[in-house]
Amino acid sequence: MKQIELMEKYPVFILELSKEECKYATTEEIVAYLKEKIATHPVATFIALFDHYAHTKSLADGSIAKGIVAAQDVVFCFGKELPKPEVLAVRPRSIGIVEYEERFVLSFLEAPNPQATQTMQEWLAALRKEG
Repeated sequence: MKQIELMEKYPVFILELSKEECKYATTEEIVAYLKEKIATHPVATFIALFDHYAHTKSLADGSIAKGIVAAQDVVFCFGKELPKPEVLAVRPRSIGIVEYEERFVLSFLEAPNPQATQTMQEWLAALRKEG
């Protein structure tokens, strides 16, 4: 997993896995895995699944990079405290799953809470086949 500064200001974690490296063969299977991780987490709650590919494809002027065959965002929240109104600006969380013919690219924005970031890193790392 690597961390980049997207657009020179957004700290984003990215994991690229070939389909041979991944425990799952489709975007839908990865979504189901993440939804299960969220459901069994003591704090996290699932909010929505956003089909970014379908949305962009439906727009008259929508543009999708060559090779992308699916793009989903799993939207959820770790928030167990609401200390001030501004915290809502950095919630909820989202993990993006982009599928190409031969690989997946998974990404998420660094969370203000280091434990949430670590949890998302662990969830994605567990997608890699062992051995």
